[in-house]
Amino acid sequence: MAVVSDTAVPLATSVPTRVLVLGMAHADGIVDAAEVFGVAEACGLSADQVRSCLRRLVTEGLFERDGTGRGATYVATEEGHRALTGYLERTRLAYAQDHAGRGWDRQWHLVAFAVPESQRPARDGLRDHLLALGGAAVHNGLYVSPHRWEADVTAEAERLGVGSSVAIAATEQLSVGGESDPRALARRLWPVDELAERYRQFVDAHAYVPDFLDGLLSRHERMTDDVFLSGALTVTVQFQSVFNGDPLLPPELLPRPWPGRAARELLLRSRRTAMRLRTTANRPALFRTYDELIESIP
Repeated sequence: MAVVSDTAVPLATSVPTRVLVLGMAHADGIVDAAEVFGVAEACGLSADQVRSCLRRLVTEGLFERDGTGRGATYVATEEGHRALTGYLERTRLAYAQDHAGRGWDRQWHLVAFAVPESQRPARDGLRDHLLALGGAAVHNGLYVSPHRWEADVTAEAERLGVGSSVAIAATEQLSVGGESDPRALARRLWPVDELAERYRQFVDAHAYVPDFLDGLLSRHERMTDDVFLSGALTVTVQFQSVFNGDPLLPPELLPRPWPGRAARELLLRSRRTAMRLRTTANRPALFRTYDELIESIP
């Protein structure tokens, strides 16, 4: 059995420490400092970078620290759990829509709010939450989504203390500036063409990876964890830079073929093959919750 050298695959460079740390979280929201430091070293990140990132996550209220140094564990707060599960829920939605080829109930879901200036932080928080859910601004204080987001929006508005200032509705008929065709509306409200180009660039840059990994597998070569972790982090960071800005519009509202689907399929195939190439049998700690998710994907 041959082992792939460190120069056989691209290594991670200039990766956000935050992505690595959050990618190390267990399903219960716990981050083990000892695990993080070990993986960070394999990915070329320093202990100081990790410590600084962990301090920021605590300061931001996403985690609470238990213990000190490399023996510490970091436990996600309620806000931290939302941050951790948000990406997984979006990933689950994306793959489900890809698999089904549809996802729209033909309803435009509207949220309007008029929060007074005295509650500006809450108003800004609600607006940011709507955008994070993939909503688009129709006008000031009026946002739209093709997804059923009513329960999520209501819960967040109540949490922020502005529930009485929010109105929610759904309609099959929506016209903005005289445009009512659903696909044309999607292009008007969301940066569909720009997003498609970014996904195409990701696919073009990494198109060789699945075949490269398949070649290693066919030659019975294996990949050390240093190489696996570094490569996985590099590709995931580049994918997330696009995916995080994707409103995940249903396929019915997107051009076909949609390059976002091709990008996700490339990532999925590459991750699954790379997992089979590792020299260690246990599941990798980095992006373990993503691995648990993709195991359920056909």
